[in-house]
Amino acid sequence: MNCYYAHTKNQYEKNHFLKDHLVSVANLTKQFTKNFYNGQFMPLAWLVGLLHDLGKINPQFQDYLKALDEGMKPSKVSHAPWGAYFVYLAFSKWEIKKDLALSIAGHHAGLDEIGAMTAKLMALTPDQGFKSEIMRVAQLLIKENTFSNFKSPSLTALQRELLVRMFFSALIDADRLDTEAHFSPEKSRLRGNTVTLKELANKLRSKQAQLIAEKQSDPTPVNQIRKIVYDACMAEALAKPGLYRLTVPTGGGKTRSALAFALEHALANGQQRVIFALPYTSIIDQTAKVYKDIFGANAVLEHHSQVTIKDEEDESKEILSLRLAEENWDVPIVVTTTVQLLESLFSNNPTRCRKIHRLARSVIVFDEAQTLPAELLKPTLQVLRDLIENYGTTVVLSTATQPALKSDYLPEMNAIDIREIVPDYAHHFEQLKRVRYERLPAAVSIEALAGEISKHEQVLVIMNTRKKALKLVEALEEKDCLHLSTLLCGAHRKKVLAKVEKLLKDGKPVRLISTQVVEAGVDLDFPVVYRAVGPLDRIVQAAGRCNREGKMELGMVVIFELEDEKSPRGIYKAGMEQAKLILSEHDSPDVLNNPSIFEEYFLRLFNSLGNNLDIYEIQDKRAKLDYPETSALYRLIKDETIPVVVKYKGYKLALDRWQNNPCRETWRRLQPYLVNIYEREARDFFRNGLMSEISKGLYLWEGIYDKLKGLSGVQWDPADLIV
Repeated sequence: MNCYYAHTKNQYEKNHFLKDHLVSVANLTKQFTKNFYNGQFMPLAWLVGLLHDLGKINPQFQDYLKALDEGMKPSKVSHAPWGAYFVYLAFSKWEIKKDLALSIAGHHAGLDEIGAMTAKLMALTPDQGFKSEIMRVAQLLIKENTFSNFKSPSLTALQRELLVRMFFSALIDADRLDTEAHFSPEKSRLRGNTVTLKELANKLRSKQAQLIAEKQSDPTPVNQIRKIVYDACMAEALAKPGLYRLTVPTGGGKTRSALAFALEHALANGQQRVIFALPYTSIIDQTAKVYKDIFGANAVLEHHSQVTIKDEEDESKEILSLRLAEENWDVPIVVTTTVQLLESLFSNNPTRCRKIHRLARSVIVFDEAQTLPAELLKPTLQVLRDLIENYGTTVVLSTATQPALKSDYLPEMNAIDIREIVPDYAHHFEQLKRVRYERLPAAVSIEALAGEISKHEQVLVIMNTRKKALKLVEALEEKDCLHLSTLLCGAHRKKVLAKVEKLLKDGKPVRLISTQVVEAGVDLDFPVVYRAVGPLDRIVQAAGRCNREGKMELGMVVIFELEDEKSPRGIYKAGMEQAKLILSEHDSPDVLNNPSIFEEYFLRLFNSLGNNLDIYEIQDKRAKLDYPETSALYRLIKDETIPVVVKYKGYKLALDRWQNNPCRETWRRLQPYLVNIYEREARDFFRNGLMSEISKGLYLWEGIYDKLKGLSGVQWDPADLIV
């Protein structure tokens, strides 16, 4: 076996023997799967790791490595299919051979559809010498009869689909970690240099005790409720892994209390990490800041496109360790986007899938859980339930507007217990009532709405689309106006938010006209908020920007409808229609202060959507083990967009860095200066000279970038239809 090599020599001229690589990857893959089905599949995980690079014994591949070591540039030689080919030969009587083969055959190119993979393996025609050598080497490694007594537990088609994906994830991570240890031992040693969950929990307990001592002299209703919520989270944390709801009104201390529950629950149940999934980067920035203030900047992994990096952090070992952890989430606390988490769970891409085995025996907190995509709800909830029941995972749905998950159209959830972390949450909503809701009696024109808005010196207006928002800005003649949408780049939006906060604090006039981008997790505190009628949960999220700190007796939230507004398509339209029905059935829109209304709203919404809770029939594709199609269909944002660099302030330095050294870090530095626009519009802009190509798939905006309105001339905002 020591005549075969796995990779070229490293910088120290050290060889990487194939046997060492295979055994190391086998052991790591086995270790990573110990939390799958209580470890029942660990022997198979070891086998997958052991056979994944078996094809490297091919003399052509060995010649390929030798040529690389000698400085030549030979043509690539495929090796991934041969381990899968051996599984088909040696374990021909096992039905599970196909599952193992999928992970092995796809460990470079990605998980294939099971029929396509089988056809490709059957089309392989090794010469007799190579075939005999595959058998000889594999049997030497395996040691006969190791698996003769293995009995696979009975799985449903969907359980099988996720198990293959989790095996695949464990193999990818193990393979890349061992390869990294050969080529970059210094980088490899940086991994795992983070604090433990126990240390983090102890630090939070200490910080909380300090906070309680400080607040003892200020026993306001808000502080009292925050303590009750926190104490409830600490008490319920000792319960077993499962599905939980954390229902807390705006201002009730949800961010800190959710962290306390997750840490204490993980420690009580021997779980390994805590993952916070949030729908918007604006919330991630805010949540991560709270957690970093508690634990320190190097204790929390932020994994999203808009995270900023300071130059002085570049050489920090702790920061480098966190950046490495982005690849496989091997840290105690991860703060990421719902898109990143869920799309990775349904992906067939090796890089995206690499981290998902870390979800086993983790606590996953979905903040603003009402934003889970309704058209993908069936596959989403079924996978989450599978993680809970078979991988030791705990899922927490955290929001003020809980979706109704017990529905005739969601049989995936009917047999699972959902535990309420804070039992008396309805009382807290009553105590923390901060706003009164009003509704304009008739539909209004943009001009009439502008007249309404002009009566208020400090007011937030949230429109359903950017096009309508810009029309309102024009109707107000831009007086004391600021604008927010995703067609302002991230750096620009942060600047606008900072300006708004200062104007509010100083008591100066400010009229912020925004799209939905401002609704969740943005700490703005307006005395008056106007919200175009939309899905019920969106209206309440908007209300969270009104009298947020409770400084007034009651703030005012006004719901209005535009005369000429066309109903958006899809799920958003369905939510808007149900909201109109519910509002019309009650004498006062103030019913929105009652949290029970949202159970009714979501139940109606899900029932009205019916089969559209799996609109792309993803469950059918999953049951057929069609991984490429599943990956293509499971998208939280379906329409194709392209990134465009806008000429806003520090863009030039960030762009120069990326052009001189295109890599993960320079791309991240460029992110705050990007705006995503639809491809259908981009083609016209490019033809008209409003965009120039920087590199394949990346463009520079040559048109007007307005200091108030952002990207000028774009009709559609990609965020308009995100539910």
